[in-house]
Amino acid sequence: MLFIIIIAVVSMVAFGMYNSLIGKKNDVEKAFASIDVMLKKRYDLIPNLVASVKQYMQHEANTLTEITELRAKAVSGNLSSNEKVDLDNKLTKTLGGIMVAVENYPDLKASQNFIQLQGSLNEVEEQISAARRSYNASVTDYNNAVEMFPTNILASMMNYERKAVFAVANDQERQNINVGDIFNK
Repeated sequence: MLFIIIIAVVSMVAFGMYNSLIGKKNDVEKAFASIDVMLKKRYDLIPNLVASVKQYMQHEANTLTEITELRAKAVSGNLSSNEKVDLDNKLTKTLGGIMVAVENYPDLKASQNFIQLQGSLNEVEEQISAARRSYNASVTDYNNAVEMFPTNILASMMNYERKAVFAVANDQERQNINVGDIFNK
């Protein structure tokens, strides 16, 4: 009788750990999908941004071409999660460069269409940032389960591996922004 009780308790613990790992994996996938939704919104705004700034920013043609190419690659699909993260980092950096370059074009800064578009982009960027924080929280919870005892035993049997979190792509982005330099350009 004692043997049956021990088997039942061990089975219940194993099922609980299994269900916990599956739930954490699904949370990570759901959080990544919400980032995809926000990125799609941003990709939909990019053609409008390029069209709005194209006539004003003739000297930034290479940057606009780069944004258009990155967007085309992003919406083409067939990208792994890591490729999506790399592409998103490049696109974020390039869009940031455009927003800084706008300071050199007073007519563009005064355009109502551009102001409205800039507001929409800022809103989407804030939503992307929130989705990334949610994703990183889910990945941290998942990674803890994959690496901590005793769930790490079951995770290794299920071939679950550690997942990467969204992080700042380079050290330049971690430095404080010198607002004076931006306005003196």
